[in-house]
Amino acid sequence: MRSCKLPSGAAMPILGLGTWRMGESGRRRAEELDAVKYGLELGYPMIDTAEMYGEGVAEEIVGEAIAGRANRPFIVSKVYPHNATRAGTVAACERSLKRLGIERIDLYLLHWRGGARLEETFEAFHRLRAAGKIADFGVSNFDRGDMEDAARLDKGLNGSNQVLYCLSRRGPAFDLLPWMQKRSIPLMAYSPLDQGRLASNAALKRLAADVGCTPAQLALAWLLAQPGVVTIPKSSSRARVKENLGALDVKLTPQIVAELDRAFPPPKGKQALEML
Repeated sequence: MRSCKLPSGAAMPILGLGTWRMGESGRRRAEELDAVKYGLELGYPMIDTAEMYGEGVAEEIVGEAIAGRANRPFIVSKVYPHNATRAGTVAACERSLKRLGIERIDLYLLHWRGGARLEETFEAFHRLRAAGKIADFGVSNFDRGDMEDAARLDKGLNGSNQVLYCLSRRGPAFDLLPWMQKRSIPLMAYSPLDQGRLASNAALKRLAADVGCTPAQLALAWLLAQPGVVTIPKSSSRARVKENLGALDVKLTPQIVAELDRAFPPPKGKQALEML
């Protein structure tokens, strides 16, 4: 699996398993756990989660899935903004580590800006990194202005920014993504299939048929072809977990990229950052 470099020099895989909305129903837990375990069996090298997902239950599912594995995947988790004070961030990280059953989180993110002062959150991130509780840190749902604020506090170590970015929601491509690419800060694209809507898009279906892949694979391949872009599709279905991994084998020609641009026009100006 290809990887990209974090500002610290560490390598982060370009494709991982998402877990948003896992852990919200006890009836679906077995299915969700099976999907994560299956993804690891297929070779997914990264899992993204958060203390918000199922109020910690998603982290528990991940912890159960990776328990006893000789080579555990790259783990990303996130702290709630209301927990992101100087002391609260440290305490939240300790709780996440316990639920995950690991000693260190590979990339720990502030889920979105709000609540605690950013200075406090970053101070806590530096403390956690120095203590070996996290390897790298970053943010989520930050627009360019927020990233510029973060750059004044992160000592050059802000590892990533996880935002809503996909073919049908291309706003970050106008100014946020170029700003991040210039500084070699990877963009993590969440909801890369726009909550499943892209998989049934007529234009994408037609282009995917021309390429010889599924619409979901084409949408993911479009993201993965961009320098410094990582994505984390979520699925509780074995079939979809396997299908998404197939995006790594999709080759995009300039003609297909141009067709995608016609079907999903890039932004012509700055847009407000979207959140789901």
